[in-house]
Amino acid sequence: MKQQSNIEPIVVTLDAGGTNFVFGAMQSGKPCVESITLPSLAHDLDLCLGNLTKGFEQIISSLSQKPVAISFAFPGPADYRNGVIGGFLPNFPSFRDGVALGPMLEERFGIPVFINNDADLFAYGEAMGGALQRINHRLAECGSAKRYRNLLGFTFGTGFGFGFVMDGKLNLGDNSCVETFCLKHRDHPQFIVEDGIAIRAVKRVYRELSGDNRELEPRDIYNIAEGTLEGNKEAAKEAFATQGRVAGDAMATAVTLMDGLIVIGGGLAGASKYFMPALLEEMRSKISTMSGDTLNRVQMKVYNLDDEAEFQAFAKGNSTTIKVYGSDKEVVYDPEKRVGITISDIGASNAVSLGAYLYALDNI
Repeated sequence: MKQQSNIEPIVVTLDAGGTNFVFGAMQSGKPCVESITLPSLAHDLDLCLGNLTKGFEQIISSLSQKPVAISFAFPGPADYRNGVIGGFLPNFPSFRDGVALGPMLEERFGIPVFINNDADLFAYGEAMGGALQRINHRLAECGSAKRYRNLLGFTFGTGFGFGFVMDGKLNLGDNSCVETFCLKHRDHPQFIVEDGIAIRAVKRVYRELSGDNRELEPRDIYNIAEGTLEGNKEAAKEAFATQGRVAGDAMATAVTLMDGLIVIGGGLAGASKYFMPALLEEMRSKISTMSGDTLNRVQMKVYNLDDEAEFQAFAKGNSTTIKVYGSDKEVVYDPEKRVGITISDIGASNAVSLGAYLYALDNI
């Protein structure tokens, strides 16, 4: 961050939904002004961009000082580095031919504008002010020398979002296309994995297993699993377990390539008691070579960091000391490769907002 002033900078933010735009601002990592909500009017480009401009104008006029940037998440496909949105956006059909949204807002307001994918900002918020900091702090408290610098963030909700932060840097890729939603479905490889993890997947699997044709949402299915709502309890549990197995398969691929802590957020994260056991079992499963050897699917040992006993084992590792050849000195060596999974404790929405704020400050 290049800010030199003693006054904490303000970043203007936006929650961009297909129905409404919610405008706000953050200072010192927290909201600093009452939010303003305007309809997105996404069917008409002129009306949509008019309300975008109007909302930012109203927020900026209410601030006690000039903001240093505008930073927010917007649905893709997009060229996020250059602030251009365009392509097939179900919630923003008027953007299909391409809109230079970032450059337009920069020209209008005279400050930098940063637009990113919401899952990327979720991962960035969790890396810089959420799960990564929390886990490293706990490792220090336990006396562990192990520290983590990389984080994979996954969101379970209307889609299956993914973002990756490596050593404090958000990996945007060369095409704004760092994604896992389009990996193959574990059980139906002709389909995308998102169809086995998102809200629609939980609803579909429960309906198929139970024959219950009510219009149920995941919260209802969770309550059925809990026994607080009438329905097929075992089918409800299995709907989330199926989600966990499918997610675990995709996450095993991602963490094998990227090697970092994993944090899960989003609207379905609250059902972790039902999907996490199956997710962990999948990630801890075995895979074979053609010669008959058996390997762990994930080369690191996988821990559930929200289970206290597992966290303690994760922190302890398998440290030993080895002598430096030709010297009396010794160094600590921990040969156990390990990775941990945790559920976001700040929530996906807060992590996205924090990520947008911090990303702006780190890039102006």
